[in-house]
Amino acid sequence: MPRLLEKGHDVTVIVRDAARIDDVPWRDKVTIVRGDLEDRNVVTQALSGGDVLYYLVHSMASSAQFDALEATIATIVAEEAKKAGLSRIVYLGGLHPEGKLSKHLASRKKVGEILLASGVPTIALQAGVIIGSGSASFEMIRHLTEVLPYMPAPKWVRNFIQPIAIRDVLHYLLEAAHVDSNINRAFDIGGPDVFRYGELMNGYAIEAGLKPRIIMTLPVLTPYLASQWVNLVTPIPRALAVPIIESLLHDAVMTNHDIDQVIHPPEGGLTGYRRSVQLALARMREGQVETSWREATVHGAPHDPLPSDPEWAGHTVYTDIRTVHCDADVKALWSVVESIGGDNGWYSLPGAWALRGLLDKLVGGVGLRRGRRDPDHLITGDALDFWRVERVETASILRLRAEMKLPGLAWLEFSVAANGQGSSVLTQRAIFFPHGLGGRLYWLAVMPFHGIVFQGMAKGLVKKAESLRTG
Repeated sequence: MPRLLEKGHDVTVIVRDAARIDDVPWRDKVTIVRGDLEDRNVVTQALSGGDVLYYLVHSMASSAQFDALEATIATIVAEEAKKAGLSRIVYLGGLHPEGKLSKHLASRKKVGEILLASGVPTIALQAGVIIGSGSASFEMIRHLTEVLPYMPAPKWVRNFIQPIAIRDVLHYLLEAAHVDSNINRAFDIGGPDVFRYGELMNGYAIEAGLKPRIIMTLPVLTPYLASQWVNLVTPIPRALAVPIIESLLHDAVMTNHDIDQVIHPPEGGLTGYRRSVQLALARMREGQVETSWREATVHGAPHDPLPSDPEWAGHTVYTDIRTVHCDADVKALWSVVESIGGDNGWYSLPGAWALRGLLDKLVGGVGLRRGRRDPDHLITGDALDFWRVERVETASILRLRAEMKLPGLAWLEFSVAANGQGSSVLTQRAIFFPHGLGGRLYWLAVMPFHGIVFQGMAKGLVKKAESLRTG
């Protein structure tokens, strides 16, 4: 988005929840259409007056029938793009061989075919593993390599992969809008290097200053079993790990370089794998992750009742409210609240939080490993360990929605207010909407720990803020 705007384009974006982009720096520079792509009227409205459509939609973690959903959405968009008289569709799909494919890659290919048959000139860019800070595939390589000095691995670690740097993907995406109007086909895109998947891991190890990893292939690890292992030792939840791993069952190497005849490589040439890793690590250290798989909703849609909604009537609601006076001012207290989670922790019983994260991973949840996008500041839609930032108002309120596996819906909310004479007050609210008897029993089971965990967290936040004042 920033690159399109830098080039002077007028951009319209389609979002289901406009609050998710309230805090991005380009929010006021684009036209926003709110709605779902399954709604044909929304698609018609968004495409009206448009010229080029970027189709970057992927639904693989939304349900077991994600392929049918993807085909339905692609068909609606293709038909409406034709009616709107668009001049170009640009689609980002997956690099794949011929023959039988995983459900994930087959769906990516099917979507491309639907768009190519739309009657609107389409370029379907087919990329393999994308290397860059925030990429789910890169995060899987990074965490597997850092956590495991020795790795018993499936046979697919010996398959060949042609990775591509995120900066090169962006180059192709931007330039694809300006190619000859007669071009309507798919193109493979990839970086200059071809490695076995295991070699990608050891290439990362070298750039990260780690010793080479010992990798032993085992014939018994099915994609599902491998995804359980990936879910446990990386921040990638099982819902994303399964389709990613299934895609690795095939070689992912360019079969042609026809793209070079249509779009010239970036100035200075394509970025090699090792250089891609260097750049990704540098951006992560600087806290400059522009976008991330963590921004995707892994399970559940963000349309459930909010804890501030009047529709509480008729719901069973459990709350735990803690109010603590703070001798530091609002600014100091807010700085601590906004920096909660990630490497800063949760200010009470770190072992208990680590155990809760591990249990969540064991049942296929996101766990605590997602961390934070930025060490100090949050924006709406940020992933924060196993929470999602649902609302943030500077020096006032932070509301987090739980994305761990729970028998119900949960929120954690922090409110900060002035209390006179340079002091402040912190109000911390935990809210839980139970689902059925299991949800009610869950709340009763954990209630004895609330006095320790939640009260300890509130006091810990205040203590940290007060130490900032005295320091």
